Amino acid sequence: MQLVRDVDVKTKNETKKKERKITWKNIKKQWVLIAMSFPFVVWVIIFKYLPLFGWTMAFQNYKPQLSFFEQEWVGFKHFIDLFKEPLFYESLKNTLGMSILGLVFGTASAIIFALLLNELRYTKFKKFVQTISYLPHFISWVVAATIVTNLLANAGIVNEILLKLNLISEPIKFLSSTSMFWGIVTASDIWKEMGWNAIIYLAAMTAIDPELYDAAKVDGAGRIRRMFSITLPLIKSTILVLLIMSIGNILNIGFEKQMLLGNKVVETKALVIDKYALDYGIGMFRYSFGTAIGIFKSVVGIILIFLANKASKKFNDGEGGLLK
Repeated sequence: MQLVRDVDVKTKNETKKKERKITWKNIKKQWVLIAMSFPFVVWVIIFKYLPLFGWTMAFQNYKPQLSFFEQEWVGFKHFIDLFKEPLFYESLKNTLGMSILGLVFGTASAIIFALLLNELRYTKFKKFVQTISYLPHFISWVVAATIVTNLLANAGIVNEILLKLNLISEPIKFLSSTSMFWGIVTASDIWKEMGWNAIIYLAAMTAIDPELYDAAKVDGAGRIRRMFSITLPLIKSTILVLLIMSIGNILNIGFEKQMLLGNKVVETKALVIDKYALDYGIGMFRYSFGTAIGIFKSVVGIILIFLANKASKKFNDGEGGLLK
């Protein structure tokens, strides 16, 4: 048995080496694909890698009027100042809180919506629902925040309905409640992005062999059983990849929805890292400090991606991470 295992391992290693080997013959065969991808590689280098040179500002007391060689180098001073700021930890807590809520409920809602939509058999109605669910994604946050604000205002529709049903005796001040702010932001984000996020899950479901569902029907499996026994297991890899990508961007929450839905009453709960960098970095002409915040976000994102990819091995039959 040990000999057989050793042979299997050796065969797998040899196969991997053959797959990784790049020859001039293979390049000539795929020159069209390489030529098509070349402009995108150039774009990534110019707009994604070359700007990384700007990270040097985080280690300088950057002055716009001075040339690169005239700048004063201060090492990790701005990072030390960053970690001494109480507001930084407040913004970090708010960012992580809203990001985790959005990740958990946003992913769950998109998967559930995709599952339910996949079960619809009336094609015209299915397309109609899909179209309606995508539309909020294309609305700017300025418009979306205005809609949410009007709905949740003291004289808004939500309070009117609750009062009519005698569920409350006076209007609830949704937008002035610090305890509700994270939930309002999360719910607004789900409403806006759920349909759009479900597209990839729906695409993965269309690749499932219909014969599997037919066989399950013969065995007496209902729709719920087919969802859990066929659909979800077969789109597991898609779910994990999207989760890994989302975890890597957990600090890139932006600040539009927090700024537009927030106010002076809830500003302590609305302050996120991007808003902190804008107000206390660029807004105060502390370019080096703002750059230090950006580097912190990038480093944390990279670490989280590797950790999430490592953890995905447990859910991927132990065959290694999903991001090779």
